[in-house]
Amino acid sequence: MADNADAGHGEFFDFKLYRYTPSLPAAAISVAVFGILTLFHTWRIYQFKSFYFVAFTIGGLFQTIGYSGRIWSHFDTTGIPAFVLQAIPILVAPALYAASIYMILGRLIRTLRADHLSLLPVKWVTKIFVTGDIISFTLQGGGGGIQAGGTLELFEIGEKIIVAGLIVQIVVFGFFVVTSVLFHRRVISEPTERAAEGYVPWRRHLYVLYGTSALILVRSVFRVIEYTQGNGGYLISHEVFLYVFDMLLMVGVMVVFAIWYVDDLEAKVESVKDREALGSSDGTVMDDLARE
Repeated sequence: MADNADAGHGEFFDFKLYRYTPSLPAAAISVAVFGILTLFHTWRIYQFKSFYFVAFTIGGLFQTIGYSGRIWSHFDTTGIPAFVLQAIPILVAPALYAASIYMILGRLIRTLRADHLSLLPVKWVTKIFVTGDIISFTLQGGGGGIQAGGTLELFEIGEKIIVAGLIVQIVVFGFFVVTSVLFHRRVISEPTERAAEGYVPWRRHLYVLYGTSALILVRSVFRVIEYTQGNGGYLISHEVFLYVFDMLLMVGVMVVFAIWYVDDLEAKVESVKDREALGSSDGTVMDDLARE
């Protein structure tokens, strides 16, 4: 990549796509881990018909593609196609995770028949948060595309757009957490019949949402700091931070949902109640819920 002048400061700046050679073992391990987790979540969608997890699973596919791009970049540190293939998918994948996470809250509220306890009308919960997520996704993806121009000027413009997208993601996630916590407290104070019955482990589902939201928020804050430091910043110049504050955290999100999967909540309740009505023992019902 040719050197460029930093016009904004009138100083010479050595612009580089990478300030290190991407690690081949780290990228290969990441491809394997995200590939396995993506296949697992694909099977879960087929098993439970939980189609609102499609966006989440596509996010896993994006991660797999992105780290494959880093394998390519290991052998070509100055090639723009290899850089773009790893940069954009890894950057936008968490927004796809977030889309499914937002959908879970709306489904949980409806399943518990707790519309009146929600800060937002339940019909708007998913729409509002997913709309914010789409804006974040578009800004981050668009910023990454502009950076593909391969010049310092375009890279800096792309940085600003990406940071704007990440800030939107942080704000939307923050509001989502506030909405979830408020709903949680209200259900505890005024439990609906569905909540009191215990057919749905709603507390566990909410804690899963809190945990995964926290992981994505930490990652987004890291990315904001990384991009605001610029092309010569400390974080972007050291590959280890990408793996500690992005790759590992996003693996954590996929693992959490692999262990505590949230399938079709309403269908689960009806299925368990139907079996109970037919004479299933309490132990069998609780075993069904424990396996959820």
